Amino acid sequence: MGRHGELDWIGGFHAVEAALRERPERVDRVVLSGRDDRRVRRLRSLAEREGIAVESRDEPWFDALRSDGKPLRHQGVAARVASSQAGDEHDLAALLDAADESPLLLVLDGVTDPHNLGACLRGAEAAGVLAVVAPKDRACGLTPAARKTSAGSSERLPFVQVTNLARTLADLKARGLWIVGAAGEGPVSLYESDFACEPVALVMGAEGGGLRRLTRERCDQLIHIPMAAGVESLNVSVASAVCLFEFRRQRLAAG
Repeated sequence: MGRHGELDWIGGFHAVEAALRERPERVDRVVLSGRDDRRVRRLRSLAEREGIAVESRDEPWFDALRSDGKPLRHQGVAARVASSQAGDEHDLAALLDAADESPLLLVLDGVTDPHNLGACLRGAEAAGVLAVVAPKDRACGLTPAARKTSAGSSERLPFVQVTNLARTLADLKARGLWIVGAAGEGPVSLYESDFACEPVALVMGAEGGGLRRLTRERCDQLIHIPMAAGVESLNVSVASAVCLFEFRRQRLAAG
């Protein structure tokens, strides 16, 4: 899970500071605008402490930066970093073999929006998830936008992309994990579920389309989030966080 990919630009105070604190060995250089305030001085100090080159550029230079083909949101700070690479089925097996407690996984069935992926990673890390799993095809990977939205979680939380999601779910089930899918029509309320002591893989569907048929068929149980009348659905990152933190609450209550 420590593999590095090609160099990409990331921008914004939070993303650059997270890279300098969490994975400084991946940072090639830091570029700052002419502003001189406490936040800029802190980034400069962090970079210089790690022996990372710091450059100064004007605003037009920053405005020309692109991420995923779109203008980079930079706040006058940017860093060129070696992107972390997704793991594979072998990495997932190794993580599960090494887990010393009942593991909790988040499985994303075809999430394509990088901002949703980044937000899912951030929520998953906060909830104590072991890893986030997604298919390689027709799904978003660790793009610069996803990494920025994750606010550093993409550098700390294992992200695994698998060739065949249905087969991976079957393998997880064979390992003793309870496969729980979230769907609006799920017959069991999230708050009536009981996964305090169970190893669980929570499966969330794609934006709009929800769980695919083969994915749904691999689930041991379908749950729904009780919502106020008139609300049809939640964003996938919000829904996954609601479910994950309910599972975490159950585990904490069980001691």
